Amino acid sequence: MSGKINIYTDGSSLGNPGPGGYGILMEWEGRNYVKELSDGYRLTTNNRMELLAVIVALEALKKQPMDVMVYSDSKYVIDAVQKKWVFSWEKKAFKDKKNSDLWHRYLNIHRKHNVNFQWIKGHNAHKQNEWCDQLAVKAAKHSPFNVDVFFEQNQNKSLSS
Repeated sequence: MSGKINIYTDGSSLGNPGPGGYGILMEWEGRNYVKELSDGYRLTTNNRMELLAVIVALEALKKQPMDVMVYSDSKYVIDAVQKKWVFSWEKKAFKDKKNSDLWHRYLNIHRKHNVNFQWIKGHNAHKQNEWCDQLAVKAAKHSPFNVDVFFEQNQNKSLSS
C-alpha cells in the first residue's frame, strides 16, 4: 500500500430535498498533509450528499491502492458498505434502490483502495466531523450550485407519475 489516509466526511441538505453540500477533510498519516474539499448543489438529499462526500474524497486520491479509513456520521453509507448491502444491490442491478448512480460510482472507486469505515456520532464535538459539517452547510448555503442531474431528472419523473 502507498500509505494510510484518514478521511472525514459529512453531507448536508437544507430541506430534504433541498439545497445541499458536502464537506471533506483528508489527513495522510505520518505526513504533514491535510486537504479540504466541499461543494454545493441546488437540489439534492442528505443521503446523496453523505455518499457523494465519500466518493469525491476517494476519487481525489492520486495514488492507488491506499489504506483508507473513512469517518462518517452517516449510518446510511456505513451500513450499506459494512453490512455488504451495496454488493447485494449491485448483483440485483440496484433494482428499486435510491441513489443507484452514486452507488455505481462508489463501487468503482471503492475497488481501487482498501476502504474501511468508522461511524462517528454527529454533532458530538468531534473536531474533524464538526469541521466537515460546517463545510457542508456552508457549501449548501453559499456555493454556486451544481446540478445533481440524476436526482433532478428522477425527481421530475416521480412528480409527473
